[in-house]
Amino acid sequence: MKYALVIFETDASRHRIQTDRAAYREQYEGWISSLAATGRLLGGQALETEHTPPTTVRTAADGTPEVTEGPAHTGEETLGGWFIIDVATPEEALELAKTLPTPETVEIRPILETA
Repeated sequence: MKYALVIFETDASRHRIQTDRAAYREQYEGWISSLAATGRLLGGQALETEHTPPTTVRTAADGTPEVTEGPAHTGEETLGGWFIIDVATPEEALELAKTLPTPETVEIRPILETA
């Protein structure tokens, strides 16, 4: 079963990471390496969240695209990145998410698999 571990950042979580970036990076890379070594990590990406704001495109009721600067959803949390994992059960996905060494919020989403 494939899952996305979707990471949401806040100003507070970014600050905690920046306070000791080297230690955070070491723990994070160890977590990534252990998943990759067991074949459970399929991929992932971090997003630029500190310097460049996102651009959002929404479709208006009349079908025309509306472009705005800023995130699609208001609030303190912003999308920071994701990992794609392949595990046997939803419980295993949860356990892996709980071990991700981050002060950020992690949302677990099943990947829609088509035939």
